[in-house]
Amino acid sequence: MDIKAQIEKVVETVTKDKSLLTQFQTEPVKAVEKVLGIDLPDDIINKVVDGVKTKITADKISDTFDAIKKLF
Repeated sequence: MDIKAQIEKVVETVTKDKSLLTQFQTEPVKAVEKVLGIDLPDDIINKVVDGVKTKITADKISDTFDAIKKLF
């Protein structure tokens, strides 16, 4: 299984759906399994959840930095 591809799929889906994003913030494992449509082993699901959290945080930081750059 390509974990990186799964992370990208979840990030794309979660960031487009506010209710799914809210679920991811409260119940990340259930949200990831809902997006992927499969029940993954704990070690894999935890890697996907961590990757999604990292990617979403990095994207928010990047967006903030871009907004600041536009001010100058």
